[in-house]
Amino acid sequence: MAVGNDDAVLRGKPALIAANAAAKVVYAAKSADNDRMKSGDCQYIWQARDWPEWRYDLAALAGPLVEVGRAQGMLLGRLTDVGFSLRDQASLAALTEDVVKTSEIEGEQLNVESVRSSIARRLGVDIGALAPVDRHVEGVVEMILDATANYQAVVTSERLLSWHAALFPTGYSGLARIRIGAWRDDANGAMQVVSGTVGRQRVHFEAPPAETLEIEMRRLLAWINAAPNEPPLIRAGLGHLWFVTLHPLDDGNGRMARALGDLLLARADGAPQRFYSLSAQIQRERKSYYDILERTQKGSLDVTEWLAWFLATLHRAIDQAQVTLDSVLAKARFWQRFAGVPVNERQIKLINRLLDGFEGKLTTSKWAAIAKCSSDTALRDLSELQSHGILQKSTAGGRSTSYELAEPE
Repeated sequence: MAVGNDDAVLRGKPALIAANAAAKVVYAAKSADNDRMKSGDCQYIWQARDWPEWRYDLAALAGPLVEVGRAQGMLLGRLTDVGFSLRDQASLAALTEDVVKTSEIEGEQLNVESVRSSIARRLGVDIGALAPVDRHVEGVVEMILDATANYQAVVTSERLLSWHAALFPTGYSGLARIRIGAWRDDANGAMQVVSGTVGRQRVHFEAPPAETLEIEMRRLLAWINAAPNEPPLIRAGLGHLWFVTLHPLDDGNGRMARALGDLLLARADGAPQRFYSLSAQIQRERKSYYDILERTQKGSLDVTEWLAWFLATLHRAIDQAQVTLDSVLAKARFWQRFAGVPVNERQIKLINRLLDGFEGKLTTSKWAAIAKCSSDTALRDLSELQSHGILQKSTAGGRSTSYELAEPE
């Protein structure tokens, strides 16, 4: 039985296994195929006679499509008014969140500052001092940026497999050696998603046999690269669903599916810059994501319910981008206000952390740890910012003195 890290089995986290099981989408057939499923002849959607002839009620989705379009228009309208520099900052924030959250869904915690630095360097956005970046972070960033910045390029097997190689630069997922640069071969058994402890495991999904993948992937890629017959946002939802149905890789299928969805969303937007993150919204709504995929797994080729959920979640992702834009604008106003105040790199770094939403209380010891300086230097930094009216002592109680951004007069 072959299971990848996206299934969380190698990490030994049963809760993640059960959750991510739904992300490896399976299907059952409709109409006559539903009868076959009830009789036990057809368990998964890829076994349907008319697979993959997707069906959906466009009339039922018309309203959500209009609402998402309106939300996109409002966001882009605001971005048009803020200028190139702030648009770059908003895009940097969205891409950083996208990279961090697509990994977090799979139980992997990436360093936010490293991700932000990697993206900023590639986009040419000035964020001051850059944080160190490891090869794993670079790989995820490479995949997301290729998917979005090069959204118009043809999607080929070689391109998808290069994403996979970027995700696993060592050829290992955890301690397990995995196939890189090729589709899975099922050498150790069928690709299954399971949950539960050894001896009490439950199979949530079994992917199509490996010997069918060459044909299946050619069909998917031909559809992606063909002139669209569906509304662009519908294609994004179908592409995400189709890829995770095939589950063509030893590991990384969830992240690859979301990157492919980002590519199709960029095509829908007609622009390479990303200002919202669907992956971040999926991470915030993990339970409903898993629930709808679980229902879709054993439903029919009519995927109207999945597409309705996809569009509603996309709408909320765009609404959340408005909040991110508010934060970008607030940060810009802050630095304009203190443009004449001399600050060092440590102070810039910590102030930006506060502006981005610092968790907990900022004390001298925390400043020293984050800025990698002595306690005396941290205290001097804090005192200088206090004298400039940038920081003030927090009124909240506690054993140690803490600091917060000063309220504007």
